[in-house]
Amino acid sequence: MHTLKQNLKLGSLFLATIFVGCSPKFTEETKEGFNLVKNENGATLGYSQDSGVSILTVDQMAFKDLNKNGTLDPYEDWRLTADERAKDLASKMSVEQIAGLMLYSAHQSIPGGGNSFFGAVTYNGKPYKESGAKPSDLSDAQKKFLLEDNLRHVLITSVESPGVSAQWNNNAQAMVEGIGLGIPINTSSDPRHGSDSYAEFNAGAGGKISMWPSTLGLAASFDPSLMQQFGKIASQEYRALGIATALSPQIDLATEPRWSRFDGTMGEDPKLAADMARAYVEGFQASENGDWGMQSVNAMVKHWPGGGPEEGGRDGHFGYGSYAVYPGKNLEDHLKPFTEGAFALKGPTKMATAVMPYYTISYEQDTKNGENVGNAYNKYLITDLLRGKYGYDGVVCTDWGITGDAPNVYEFRGKPWGVENLSVAERHYKIIEAGCDQFGGNNDMGPVIEAYQMGVEEHGEEYMRKRFETSAVRLLKNIFRTGLFENPYLDVAQTEKIVGNSEFMEAGYNAQLKSIVMLKNNEKTLPVENKRKVYVPQRYVAPTVNWFGVATEERTEHPFNMEVVAKYFEVVDYPDEADFALVGIENPNGGVGYDVADTENGGNGYVPISLQYGTYTATNAREQSIAAGSPLEKGVDNRSYNGKTTTSINISDMSLVTDTKRKMGDKPVVVIVRVAKPLVFAEIESSADAILVHMGVQDQALMDIVSGKVEPSALLPFQMPKDMLTVEQQFEDVPRDMDPYTDTNGNSYDFSFGLNWSGVIDDERIQAYK
Repeated sequence: MHTLKQNLKLGSLFLATIFVGCSPKFTEETKEGFNLVKNENGATLGYSQDSGVSILTVDQMAFKDLNKNGTLDPYEDWRLTADERAKDLASKMSVEQIAGLMLYSAHQSIPGGGNSFFGAVTYNGKPYKESGAKPSDLSDAQKKFLLEDNLRHVLITSVESPGVSAQWNNNAQAMVEGIGLGIPINTSSDPRHGSDSYAEFNAGAGGKISMWPSTLGLAASFDPSLMQQFGKIASQEYRALGIATALSPQIDLATEPRWSRFDGTMGEDPKLAADMARAYVEGFQASENGDWGMQSVNAMVKHWPGGGPEEGGRDGHFGYGSYAVYPGKNLEDHLKPFTEGAFALKGPTKMATAVMPYYTISYEQDTKNGENVGNAYNKYLITDLLRGKYGYDGVVCTDWGITGDAPNVYEFRGKPWGVENLSVAERHYKIIEAGCDQFGGNNDMGPVIEAYQMGVEEHGEEYMRKRFETSAVRLLKNIFRTGLFENPYLDVAQTEKIVGNSEFMEAGYNAQLKSIVMLKNNEKTLPVENKRKVYVPQRYVAPTVNWFGVATEERTEHPFNMEVVAKYFEVVDYPDEADFALVGIENPNGGVGYDVADTENGGNGYVPISLQYGTYTATNAREQSIAAGSPLEKGVDNRSYNGKTTTSINISDMSLVTDTKRKMGDKPVVVIVRVAKPLVFAEIESSADAILVHMGVQDQALMDIVSGKVEPSALLPFQMPKDMLTVEQQFEDVPRDMDPYTDTNGNSYDFSFGLNWSGVIDDERIQAYK
């Protein structure tokens, strides 16, 4: 009778099935490391054989007893809505458990190696290579933040292989399933579907993951259905890797052509970007039936309220780029990819489930409190605008590392713009009060607990408990929606079949072909017949140092995989032997807009970012910057670079084009430019008989276009400026406000321009967006 009473409390038929002769309507099978339970008309459950979790039978169906209390709690009942389950679970969580849920880990590679920036990674106290650990084992740091800090959101970067990623997922999920309330891990990733230019595509072969052009390249197709196809395929590969949240798409409106993150956007046009954003999120979040399911991936759109209008093009990862400015008073356009795109889905998932504000201070956009602080710290932008005016109740997660201290404006360290003088705990509290739910790049729950106590002192325990539960519900709903509470485990063999399969690889390759823009084609230089003789000059690559302090040595190399080129054309060593030349270059690398050496010479440190190869002097730049001021650079109240000079790091690319044309004489020169941002074509266009631009594709795709196997069809999703004067005169926040470059054929390299074999493309896409 004790068991009967227990089940009557549940309102179930736990024993009644015995009396009426019924049997459970589910089956169970054993997999490697976990059990799989399939309900006849319900959820499929996965649980670790070692976690201590057992199965409850209620109404002839199976449920996981995650908190091991022998009772079916509402949060364990997959028949209830995500909202009902999240509210029940949040009410059961301790403050420490909620604080851990509000953390999002720093970058994790599998296996971990560590570098000078992220620090050493150890396994049982030893570096990975000395530890004897398997690549799928958890590192010491991962065990700590999962077990001690209650962290449940993990950002992974590189993985050794899909199989290793799947096994790491199973190991990590089994660890957390056996403790506390059994809350699973929500693993995420930055975009990971880029193309390896040197890789060959074989329609019958697979790869580690399908390869696609960047989102800017997909935007060049002007085809939202192609973007949605990418999302649908990428979400299947993500889930097979154990990833249930995409830290994407980047839907900042690319209105500032000098910005270093321009290539991660969907272009500068509000309507095109909104349509592409909607398609991307729809593709990732909708499962096979259009609603949430085991194929769904939460989309975290970034960066609210738009990271595009950085003053002078300087980036907000650094203090020298801390300000986004609005000289055209045009915040509205920057909101459209969110409000008319990612928040306006046509399917039942309705809107992107997470939002990330950018590092920047959206200068003088707080019309309520007048605060100039980083976007995640700004209560007006998060609570009043995003949540209030636009009714957004999903997760808001800060960008990575914004609560850390910054030593100066030029090092890649903490990014607490506008709140540099607050303590780390005070920054956490201000972010919570602004309306955010989660702290990107924070593994330690200590400052979150301190922030909670600050709130208790100011508002009382009841207020802060309710505030924490509000964030917990938002965070938990994204875990429930994607089915992780039911089955977070992966079949490793199945993962290896899904990720990078030949069908997905072919779809990605076809998308690459649709992303290549032809800008020039004198006297139908292209296509070139197969097996014509081609001269490919080597390209000089200057030494550089990236954001993380990793140096790349100078080198001279062919810009293409010559084995691929040789399958299309006969490669020769000298220009006089060739029928045509193929020159591969990149857009000008005009710097980041800040130079410490300038401060050593008495300057303010600010220098121009150039979009031309040759030396540029900013005689037409603003004499007084729109925004300035930081306790990290005392006495600098003007960030102007007027009158200063800079030269692009890759000025040799310009010489490569002009020298090749001189050597080739009357024979055609085909120039292929990989573009991460707009460039001034005036320096090289007249030396090129044909020009192709791309945003990251395999060399084979380029050769398919050059040889005529495929006709170019893409269009420019942004303007190419006439000169640096129009770049200086344009407003950082206004789209399509530059004078575009006009080439020697009279074609204007404007938004939506592109050529095919017949000439200038003029189709329904032009009518829809131009």
